[in-house]
This record gives sequence, C-alpha cells and structure tokens, in this order.
Amino acid sequence: MPPANPWTRASSLLLLALALSACSSNNSGIELQNRKPAEQLARERQEALSPGSVYSGWRVFQDKCASCHGPAASGTAKAPDLLPRVREMGSRRFVGLVLTRYDWALPPGQAKGSEAQIDAALQRQPGMAVSMPAWQGEPSVSAHIVDLYAYLTARADGSQGAGVPVR
Repeated sequence: MPPANPWTRASSLLLLALALSACSSNNSGIELQNRKPAEQLARERQEALSPGSVYSGWRVFQDKCASCHGPAASGTAKAPDLLPRVREMGSRRFVGLVLTRYDWALPPGQAKGSEAQIDAALQRQPGMAVSMPAWQGEPSVSAHIVDLYAYLTARADGSQGAGVPVR
C-alpha cells in the first residue's frame, strides 16, 4: 500500500475543522433540533438531584408504617405522631433512626434499647410500648428512605396534606 499523501491528510483535517467550527457557530440551530431530548435530559437530571419523591415516600409509608403510625403519620394507640418528631430532626438523624435504631425516644448515640424495655416487651406487659423495628434489612424501605423522609417532612411542614400526594 502506498503511503498516504500528506496534502490529502492535511486537507481532510482542515475540512473536518471547518465543519466542526460551523456547527459550533450555529449552536442555536442544533439546540432547536434537539430541544425535546435536551429538556428530557434536564428533567431526568433534576429528578436525580431532587431530595426525594413525596409520592414514592407516601407509598412506602402506607405499606410499612401506616399500620402503626396511622395513614397520615399523626399517630395511633400503637405508635406516636411522627410529624412533630420529623420537624425537629435532619435527614441524617432520620435515616439513622429508621434504618438502624429501635427507639425514637432515645437521644442519638445511646443503645438501641434497655434490658428493661426488652424484658417488658417480651413479657407483653400492658402499657409498654413496643419499640419501632429497624428497617435496614427491608429493601423497600432502605431503597426509598430519601422518599420516605421527603413525604414525612412535607407532612410535617404542611406542604402535603393527609391524602394521596400528586405524582
């Protein structure tokens, strides 16, 4: 095979450079042609950066938490109203409490429960509240913990009512 002509190679590179510069100087035409996909990509990026889905959190809450805390997270005879508690904590504490700790009443850093609490729960003593389970091993909770926090903080700050959130 004969060696490539250096002038042919240089002219090809020059044509490529001119074509690329023409594309970049006419950027508005490219943007209009790709407008819909760019908007979709921007929306997907925003969803990835969002603090969580209130609707998805509501679904997890209804499935895993509402039977004890009530359908609107306002408490029942079994478990307390979560709204004032969530108002007072940040996302890191919420995740730690829900995924790894049993007792919401204990201050951060303390054990998951005292021996007396465990004995009372095992003996089913009347009036003894059963502590909340740790949800770390539950895939639907751990995968949607940010959504659960988004739902509960929306309920706590009043931006979400007791009903089904809008998708």
